[in-house]
Amino acid sequence: MPKVTAEHRLARREQIVGAALHCVAEHGFHKATMADVIRESGLSAGAVYGYFKSKDEIIAAIADQALSTVDELFEGILSTDEPLSLAAVMRRVLEHVVTVAERHDGDVTRVGLQAWAEAVHNPAIATIAREKYTILRTHYATVARRAQADGTLPSDVDPEHVAQVLFGMLPGFILQRLLLGDVSPQTYSAGLDALLGSNS
Repeated sequence: MPKVTAEHRLARREQIVGAALHCVAEHGFHKATMADVIRESGLSAGAVYGYFKSKDEIIAAIADQALSTVDELFEGILSTDEPLSLAAVMRRVLEHVVTVAERHDGDVTRVGLQAWAEAVHNPAIATIAREKYTILRTHYATVARRAQADGTLPSDVDPEHVAQVLFGMLPGFILQRLLLGDVSPQTYSAGLDALLGSNS
C-alpha cells in the first residue's frame, strides 16, 4: 500500500474544511450535519471522521483557516515606517475580511456570525471563539501601541481599551455587509476616521 504523504493529508483536510464551510454557509450552523459535509466532500464517512470527530472540530478548523493569514496581515501593517492611522488599519483588516468572504468555497463571515451566536450556549464553540478572538484583539492592541509610538494615538490611552473597540467594530461591519449590503471597507474606515478626527 502506498504511503500517504503529508501533502495528501493536508489536501484531504482542506477538502473537508471547504465542504463544511460551503454547507454551513448555505444551510446554517444547526441544519448542516456531518452527513452533509461527507456528501459535499465526496469522501467516505470513514475518511472524514478520520480527520474530524465532530462538527465542532470542523468549526475550529474553519476558524483556523479563516485566521491563518491574520498574523501575516498584521506583520505587513506593522512593517511600514509610515505613521499608523487606526482608520487605515481598520480599512486593511476589512478589505482582508471581504477578500476571504468572497472566496469560491463559501462565505466564512456567515459561519463566523453563526459561531458567535452559537458560542453563547455552546461551551465547545465558546472555547474556540475565545482563543481565536483573543489573538485578533492582541493584534489590535499591538497596533494601538505602535500608533502611540508614532504619535497618532495619545499616550495616556490604554491600548487594550482601543483594541476592545476596534475588535467590536468587526462583527458590526460583517452583520451590515450581510444584511444591508451598503457598507464597504472604504465607507466604514471613513466613518471611523470622522469619529476619531485627523489624528486617528
